[in-house]
Amino acid sequence: MPRLPRVGCVYADETHWWWIVPADSDYALRWPDAAHYATGAVLPDAPHPDRLPTLVHRPSGTVPYTPPIPLYLALCRVTGTTPVWSRPVSA
Repeated sequence: MPRLPRVGCVYADETHWWWIVPADSDYALRWPDAAHYATGAVLPDAPHPDRLPTLVHRPSGTVPYTPPIPLYLALCRVTGTTPVWSRPVSA
């Protein structure tokens, strides 16, 4: 987290971390396989309701999002994945 320019809300449980990013942060990006991009704040495979993720980082400002490009690059680096900057877009 120290390498990111700004960190928004981050939630975690025993095995997963959830980062809030702006809508459409998957546009023309292929997130590393270790990451799961979920839309609409849906947590697939969420833990049992009595073990919901807890807030582990609250942003200092009022914006709850982490900038997606620095997060994407950090995840690519940690997972050893080459960043893929674009993919075909269908109209």
